[in-house]
Amino acid sequence: MSQLNWQKSSFSEPGSDTCVEVATGPTGIAHLRESDDPGRALATTPAAFRALLRAVKTGAVARAAG
Repeated sequence: MSQLNWQKSSFSEPGSDTCVEVATGPTGIAHLRESDDPGRALATTPAAFRALLRAVKTGAVARAAG
């Protein structure tokens, strides 16, 4: 996975090592990882990643966890 171009969230604190990072592979698969554990990552389809982002933006994830 080292060939992926990882990006941190714009909401991350500068210099923080506890951020979620995301990258898109050559086939369009979305990869997610914690910056403090870069050796482990999740991979998902673009459609599932869009659904996750929609749920986070609308607060559905917070409601489901609470």
